[in-house]
Amino acid sequence: MVKDNSKLFILVLLGMLTAFGPFVTDMYLPSLPSMGEYFSTSSSMVQLGLTTSMIGLAVGQIFFGPLSDRYGRRIPLQVAMWLFIVSTIFCLLAQNIQQFVAFRLIQGIAGAGGIVIARSIATDKFSGKDLAKMGAINGIAPVVAPIIGGVFTEAIGWQGIFIILLVLGVLLLIGCMRFRESLPAENRLATKWADTFNSFKVVLRNKQYVCYVLQLAFAQGVLFAYIASSPFIIQQHYGYSPFAFSICFSINAIAIGGAAAFSVKFRRPANGTLVGCMGMLIFSLLECSALALGCSFWIYELLLIAVLFMMGMTFTTSTALAMECERTNAGTASALLGAVCFSFGGIVSPLVGIGNILVSTGVIFVICSFCSLSCILLALGRRRTKLYFAFSTSQKR
Repeated sequence: MVKDNSKLFILVLLGMLTAFGPFVTDMYLPSLPSMGEYFSTSSSMVQLGLTTSMIGLAVGQIFFGPLSDRYGRRIPLQVAMWLFIVSTIFCLLAQNIQQFVAFRLIQGIAGAGGIVIARSIATDKFSGKDLAKMGAINGIAPVVAPIIGGVFTEAIGWQGIFIILLVLGVLLLIGCMRFRESLPAENRLATKWADTFNSFKVVLRNKQYVCYVLQLAFAQGVLFAYIASSPFIIQQHYGYSPFAFSICFSINAIAIGGAAAFSVKFRRPANGTLVGCMGMLIFSLLECSALALGCSFWIYELLLIAVLFMMGMTFTTSTALAMECERTNAGTASALLGAVCFSFGGIVSPLVGIGNILVSTGVIFVICSFCSLSCILLALGRRRTKLYFAFSTSQKR
């Protein structure tokens, strides 16, 4: 009898795979200016590599999700890791920006395989609070990745960053080879290749699942609005150095991590999501008002920490709520969840640059927070919302 993987091994492997997407998109952000000089091109062309990687992360999840439901988790996961390694090597060998952008698209698609299959494996292996804990890395990785990139960029350049990604890909491939299949053959979807993607229709008919996904996507919009705007607000508007900016990023990452740890104390994930969405809207309104009135840096940062803390609470619980709704089509459900969230990130990021960045950032915070709260209320329904809210305190351990 083949021995199953230990819980620790699964947790470490899935945590690394879940962080894959943010590291692929965000880790090389501090090196964008040097890449423009290296390829002798404009900053907009260099930024196109970020855009194509996010497109790849969205499209790739739609592709790999159904495949993992049909063929199991192990083989598609290994294919994704091999594809990531090869595409990363070609990124390093790119002779011009056009080649680099093209290989970034493939790299994003490959990275998406790790993300979507990791969520599916978590659904196969865990439930309830354990499943919610697996979502903790979702909110931390997008904030931590630029910090790591900023630390190494000056010393090793953008090629060094991609070498780090290559090493990470190799380590994950080794881990995937040790991974024991979590979806038995008898539980796989016995459909023809032409019908594989029909499962998307089934998943989209689940209104509660759709509401949970949209709630998470709008919360993700708050995160990407923060990531896109904070370098300009902290460094250009408030005049702080890049090092001080990295310190702020670290503090904010701790806030999101603290929220992740706090949210799993709720016996029911819906309680944490509801409280987090309400708090996110309240503090977003305060942050929007403060920025519009030209507040000091410390008021901006303290309110931002509160916004991110509340947002982090929804990240850890929303994934669990969405995936609990669609265990039968876990791969497809995971694919849609990831694709929608990364699409929202790609849409929201450039919006903060419209007009006055202080005002536009605050407005986007409020709009995304309001929509996120509306979606969780729709998912829970009026009666269930009252019950969750009334007993949220008593549901904590």
